[in-house]
Amino acid sequence: MRYENRADAGRRLARCLEFLRDEDVVVLAVPRGGVPVAFEVARHLGAPLDLAVVRKLRVPWQPDLGFGALGENGVRVIDRAVLSESGLDPAGRETVERAERAELERRLRHLRDERPPLPVAGRTALVVDDSLSTGAAAEAACRVARTRGAGQVVLAVPVGPEAALPHLRTVADRVVCLQPLRHLGSAGAWYTDFGRVTDAEVATLLAETRPATAIATNAAGPLPEPPSAAPSPDQEVEVPAGPVRLAARLALPPTPPVAVAYALSGGSGRHRPPHQRVAAVLRRAGLGTLLIDLLTEDEERTPHNAFDIVLLARRLRAATDWLRRETGLPVSHCAAGTGAGAAVEAAAGDDIRAVVCLGGRPDLAQPSALARVRAPCLFVVGAQDTRLLGLNRLAADWMCCDHRVVPVPGATDLFSAPDTVETAAELARDWFTAHHARPEGAARPLTSA
Repeated sequence: MRYENRADAGRRLARCLEFLRDEDVVVLAVPRGGVPVAFEVARHLGAPLDLAVVRKLRVPWQPDLGFGALGENGVRVIDRAVLSESGLDPAGRETVERAERAELERRLRHLRDERPPLPVAGRTALVVDDSLSTGAAAEAACRVARTRGAGQVVLAVPVGPEAALPHLRTVADRVVCLQPLRHLGSAGAWYTDFGRVTDAEVATLLAETRPATAIATNAAGPLPEPPSAAPSPDQEVEVPAGPVRLAARLALPPTPPVAVAYALSGGSGRHRPPHQRVAAVLRRAGLGTLLIDLLTEDEERTPHNAFDIVLLARRLRAATDWLRRETGLPVSHCAAGTGAGAAVEAAAGDDIRAVVCLGGRPDLAQPSALARVRAPCLFVVGAQDTRLLGLNRLAADWMCCDHRVVPVPGATDLFSAPDTVETAAELARDWFTAHHARPEGAARPLTSA
């Protein structure tokens, strides 16, 4: 099997890495050739993309022969067999290593452009390159991930020699090679287009996967950065809302472009695994999340409180204001159940970036509020729940903004099965990431389904 180019290889490789979807993954590309491959993998998994910078150590009079590799954080890998066979003496080896270490440091400064590496500690580091040769560079990249505290390391490549894999399996926790070949020859022979990847291409691909901060703009200019006093990631918080304080879970990945207030109409919904799963998918895409219960646990015991849309919307507005103050970020709304009515009601007349309702009741919002919403809205409903589907379409008929009603085939309750939860989470993720940089108030043609 030949790949059309590195992007094609990345897309094919990504399909074999679905087992990582439930993991907290950071994709580490080996530059430069590994970056276009890793870009497609990161995009498919909804994972952040960073670099594991390494330099091969080559025999001076035989540049195609590598005797090892260097990596950031002092990583050094030596292939003793190749070194012995090459006849390179210790002084010559030291000269090569000194030159390559200096080049490695230069490339680190150039490619990172003063941006700190993404945090990897405790997470799954997915190391991706466009091919293997001896495996020394891949080993160095895996060891770089270890030095950064990775909880586990997975190595993935489109093509490589069979002989290199057994040793790499002692370095990485798992190795995925789409085409392990007995006789690799030239790696470029397995690509129709194996042209040189430039530093400019690397910078462009990193910028496209990095949450929009410096490069994303709207009508008011660049999206704001979180202030230095912003809350730390992943913590239980209490959000003031009038006379009560609402329990919530705040999580902020590095430099998120937007914070999503995920509103639930109970007093303990934030602990339910399906909602935590949706929030995790959003965070993995680089979005901040505030998983918030709009009622206290005492209030939840009175059933009609969950249908008091005026109360729920007022509290969600208070939570939205708090989230803006604490993070300095624009805010989107996500909601389930009767919280969906509160989400669209609270969005009316406010500069909410986007709204997603998952199997909820947006029809409980006032028609006048539905008509005043300007944020793009997505309503996701189980296709088998015809009553709820009809109510969502009824709410959509009142709206003048960009909106869609998306039925999930075969589903009734979106949160009753893992596959429908995953589908709903991915639809929400794609809607938020597609609309986080849209100028506020910009109307679009009606696209209701």
